[in-house]
Formats: sequence, C-alpha cells, structure tokens
Amino acid sequence: MKTSFDRFGQHSLALPKIRRISAGNIVAWLTAGWHDLRANPLPSLAYGLLFGISGDLILLATLRQPQLFSVAISGFFLVAPLLAAGLYELSRCRVASQRPIFVESLLAFRRNGLAIVLFGLLLALLTLLWERTSALAFSILGDNNGQDVASFIAQLFASGEQAGFFAAWLALGAILALFTFALSVVAVPLMLDRDEDVINAMLTSLNTFAANPGPLLLWALCLVSLTLLGFATLLFGLVVIMPILGHASWHAYRDLVE
Repeated sequence: MKTSFDRFGQHSLALPKIRRISAGNIVAWLTAGWHDLRANPLPSLAYGLLFGISGDLILLATLRQPQLFSVAISGFFLVAPLLAAGLYELSRCRVASQRPIFVESLLAFRRNGLAIVLFGLLLALLTLLWERTSALAFSILGDNNGQDVASFIAQLFASGEQAGFFAAWLALGAILALFTFALSVVAVPLMLDRDEDVINAMLTSLNTFAANPGPLLLWALCLVSLTLLGFATLLFGLVVIMPILGHASWHAYRDLVE
C-alpha cells in the first residue's frame, strides 16, 4: 500500500511520488468525508446546496432537450473536481486544526489561481468537445425537439434504429469521462495544497491512475453511483452526497500522493 514509483519517463523525476492503495481505502475515504462534514457542517452543506440548486435549474431547463440534458449531466461530472475546490479547502483546514467559514473557504480559488484557471479552461474545452459530439450524434439519431429524455430513449430502443450508434456514443462518452477522471483525480487538491503548476498536477494525476487502476476505477464507479443517486432524488440528495464526496476526494489525494 505504501510502495511508491514513477511513470512517464524523465518528467516523473520532478513529480511527487505515488502510493499504491487498495480498494479498502475507499471506505476510509468516505468515512473521513462524513467526519469532515460533521465537523464543519454549515459550510460543507452550503456547497452541497449550491450543487443541488444549480443542478436542478440546469436539468429542468434541459428536460425536453435530450442532447442538452445528456451534456448537462456529463458536464456535471467533468467539472465537479474543480467546483469541489472549496470542499478540499475545508478538509485541508481541518487537518491543520482550523475551522474556516464558507466565505473563507472560497479563497481557495485564489490560491495558485493561474493553475486552477488553466485547468478549468481545459475542463471547459473537454465539455465543449463533448457537447459538439453529442449535437452531431443526436442529429443522426433523429429529431428529438420537444421530447422528454425518457420518451426519446424509449422510442429509440423500441424502434431498434440507430441502437448501435447510440451505444457507440455512450462508449465514447465513457472514454472521455475516464480520461477526465484520470487527469483530475488528484490534480486540483495538488494545486491547492502544494502550488503545483497545471502540467505537473495533471501528470501526477495520470501517474496516480496508472499506479492504481483497479482501486481508482472502483472509486470512479462509487463517485458516479452516489452522484446519480443524488440526481435520482431530484438533486436534494446531492446536498449531503456532494460534500461527503468532495471531502473524501481530499483524503484520497492525501493517501495517494506522498
């Protein structure tokens, strides 16, 4: 679990070392995330409320536009690591025996601001790429204007037309999501905690995923499943789920990076 090693050739010489972890660490991360929430509930739940309200507004606005609906949900996963920076800051301060208020935790976005902005622009570019790909895919799948998402998918599978293309679109989305996860699994906490530049942070994140593919795939599945559970409750569940996952991601970073 504590073995460290490097990848990506000579660049890895300047990067933090990575620990091997096991799937059992995931339970510890979630437990620590819950403890962080209980230790500082008001600012943590404030972030959860922001996630829930903004998500609700976006989904309600796109409910009858299947293409935009799918992009809204997938985009949520793509940018969540950046949006959770305030939660990382709350966990970081708790380790230092501090209890910042909500407004103080927002200052995390100013620490190493250039690197965070550049990373945010990259995530925005990936989201835009996915939106354009989805627009093309849905234009091929057929006219979906005015249809709600459930009706469109039910009609698609009932007719059997373009089902293979739809499956390929889903697979492409999964690949993009996995790449984004590998690129960001420890990137934002590293930029906040150690003032790493965006390139080193992303390379370290890729190193981390390469060193622990099994446990981190399970962690990604856990993140997606719990987030979808929050969506299933009309995002009210996200008020609690997202702070726990944000705090847990900080503890994942602490376990993974020496």
